[in-house]
Formats: sequence, C-alpha cells, structure tokens
Amino acid sequence: MSKYNQANERIKHKYRLFLKEAKQHSEASLDAANKAIARFEDYNKNKDFKRFHVQQAVGFKKHLFKQKSELTEKPLSKATLNSSLRHLKAFFEWLSREPGYKSSINYSDAEYFHLSEKDTRIATAKRLKPVPTMEQIKHVIAQMPIRTDIEKRDRALIAFAIATGARDKAITTIKLKHLDLANNCLHQDAREVATKFSKTFDTFFFPVGDEIIEMIADWVEYLLTEKHWGDDDPLFPSTETGLGESRRLEVIGMKREHWRNAGPIRRIFRVAFSNAGLAYYNPHSFRNTLAGLGEKLCRSPEEFKAWSQNLGHEQVMTTFSSYGEVPVVRQAELIRRTKVNCVATDTGELLSEIRRLINSR
Repeated sequence: MSKYNQANERIKHKYRLFLKEAKQHSEASLDAANKAIARFEDYNKNKDFKRFHVQQAVGFKKHLFKQKSELTEKPLSKATLNSSLRHLKAFFEWLSREPGYKSSINYSDAEYFHLSEKDTRIATAKRLKPVPTMEQIKHVIAQMPIRTDIEKRDRALIAFAIATGARDKAITTIKLKHLDLANNCLHQDAREVATKFSKTFDTFFFPVGDEIIEMIADWVEYLLTEKHWGDDDPLFPSTETGLGESRRLEVIGMKREHWRNAGPIRRIFRVAFSNAGLAYYNPHSFRNTLAGLGEKLCRSPEEFKAWSQNLGHEQVMTTFSSYGEVPVVRQAELIRRTKVNCVATDTGELLSEIRRLINSR
C-alpha cells in the first residue's frame, strides 16, 4: 500500500487547522497530535480513516505496548501511551462529526482508544520533579566566565531566569524596552512577548539577592552603552556564527536578532550546570524553585497571592498544586516538627485559611 493516503492527508490537514485556529493549541500540541495519528496510520498501513472499526483501535493498543523508545530503547512509558491514545480519541471523536465520515465512524468508537484504569492511574500519577536549590543556582552563576559577549549574555540570562521566573519561550522574545530597571520590573506584554496563554502581566524581580539583580543591570548597561543597542533590540540576542581565523565555522559574536525558539537557552543551561559539576536542570525548573521560596518567605495569604501573580498565575492554587511540591527531605522534616497537641483554635484558624484559599479559585 502507498506510504500515504491522499484522503487521510486532506482530513489531517483540516484537523490540524481545527486544533490551531478553533482550539488555539500550541505548536507542541499540534506536533504531538500529528505524531500519534502517524503512529496509528503506520500500524494500519495507511488505510482510509473511513474504513475504521474498533478492532483497529484494540490491535493498535497491543501494538503500542510492544514499541520501544527511539532514545532509550526501552518500552514506551505509560505517560507516552496515554498521551498517544488521548490524541487519537480526540481525533476520531472529531472525525465522527465530519461530513463523509459520520456514516462510517460512531462517536462512541473513539472510546476504544483508552488505557486500562490501572495504566491510566500510573500514566497520570503526579511525580516529584527535581528542582534546583537557590544555593545551586547561585553556584552555577558564580562559576560562569564573562570574558566574551556570549559569556556575559549567558550569565545574565540565567540570572534573569531566576530573578523573574520567566518561561524560556518568553525570554526569547523579550526586548530591552520590556525591562524597567528603575522599578525592578519586567513588562510581559503579550503583544510582543510569547507568554503562556498570551497573558499580559508585570513581574517584579523576586528577592533572590542583590548580586543577581546587579548582573542583569550590568548586562543591560553593556548593551546600551557599549553595543549602542536600543529599546526594540533583544535583551538576549541570538548567537552569530561565521568563518573564524581558522577558516572554520565558529561563534563570532551576537546577532541583533531574537532566537527562533528556546532550544539555545536550554543548551546554555545544560552547559552551565555541567561546567559547575551539577546535574542539568531546565529553565522551567527555576519556577518551581521560586514557588518553594515563596512558601518559605510569604507570611500571609495576600503575600503569597502577590507571589503567585508574579509568576503569571491568575489563581493561587495553580502555584500550590503545580509548582508547590514539598521535597521529600523537607516533607520528613516538617512532619517531625509537627506537634501532636495542636491547640484547637490554631487548627481552626488554619482550616479557615485553607478553605478561603480553595474558595478563591
């Protein structure tokens, strides 16, 4: 059979447009959906989707359990299996409503793209993510050289990430004009900054140390006074490569352009942590570090609400549930310190605060 099916290609293109424009899914989500559908087509030898029946879904699940990861050569994780099947379920539900497919695909047929309850619980279980401590982050920054433009940029970038908690994708689009050093504030304007869900909000520098803030200020001053850049230039410009003295392609400086994606930022983090003798932590993990710092420093619900808003969260429970995991060592310490003979009034006040936070969602 042909390596592709023209009818399938047309309907897949329509579905991608639906996800992108109607559902406003990100490129990453679109790619994940495409990959899941491609896996199914490969298993099904590119048969027309109009010939779908539930036994194909049952057989595909068995096939998927036998597949191995290209990177690890181990069986696909339950999370990957669940994600692939979830995308296929959504696709066939949508397909069952499309002209030309309604008569051959029932809406309920998509239900066969399901893991067992046991495997679904394993796939969706929340697991503690490794999070760097403030001490580790500062150690990494202290080890970074600043001899060249690129090295200065890289150190300032990691300092900026912990001072603002900005997502790596947003950092690729930030311009000098978005930073207000007089007020230690970053204006994340969704018209120009690639914020999550296109939200516009202000982030004030978190209290992570004056030396961190000074590194950012020094970098901005360098760009303005030494490089003579302006407001619309990128805060963290992309790397320029060209022929060096050795007549080979090498880094020759910075381009007055934004990075196209966050890949280079993650590589900077990886190299910096490796050079400091530490395991790699990705840029997003810094947001978890900041959430944990907020739980230690904030002394009232109002303070933690402000801290949560600073991370770009509209609901404080997002910070608690998605970023506020307590490390196991800290968990044990807190349990040991808990007093059995709690005063009833104190317990009542605590429960009242918890109920108020939950009701504010």
